Amino acid sequence: MKRFFDILFSLTALILLLPLLILLWFLGLLDNGSPIFTQKRVGRNLKSFLLIKFRTMPINTRSAATHLTQNVKSTSYGYFLRRTKLDEIPQLWNVLAGDMSLVGPRPCLLNQKKLINERKKRGVFKVKPGITGLAQVSGINMKTPTLLSKTDLKMIKSMSLSIYFKIIFRTVFKIIK
Repeated sequence: MKRFFDILFSLTALILLLPLLILLWFLGLLDNGSPIFTQKRVGRNLKSFLLIKFRTMPINTRSAATHLTQNVKSTSYGYFLRRTKLDEIPQLWNVLAGDMSLVGPRPCLLNQKKLINERKKRGVFKVKPGITGLAQVSGINMKTPTLLSKTDLKMIKSMSLSIYFKIIFRTVFKIIK
């Protein structure tokens, strides 16, 4: 049932947001010449997939977690995209393709070994990663891998359609706020 809602919501959002996607793509093209950014991430059952986002950092930035790229600044346009979470919209394609869910543990990079080990220990990779999850709406990020993986597991164990919708609504509310 969760997959049904993932497809329904991501397809609906992509259709409704198409004018915005085109505008953001065009502005990104003007900002840095390359508006789309893909990056290998760890998915379900530890299989890697290409995550799609709007580019927020200069083109030659090394592929690392945001908190590990302290000396690299977002472009001014990228800063706006991150602050408003608009850089995440292209991930709806990942949801539609089946690599991700709307709700699940945020996908980590292949080089985030501590987080990968913590998630392996807890069986977090048994589910698809998500655009949002309990950790994100609780303000927990990848800087604290143990707490993050424990929160991911808590979400997975309690997952139901009501929790799924609750996390989506909390995410939307947090973005609007």
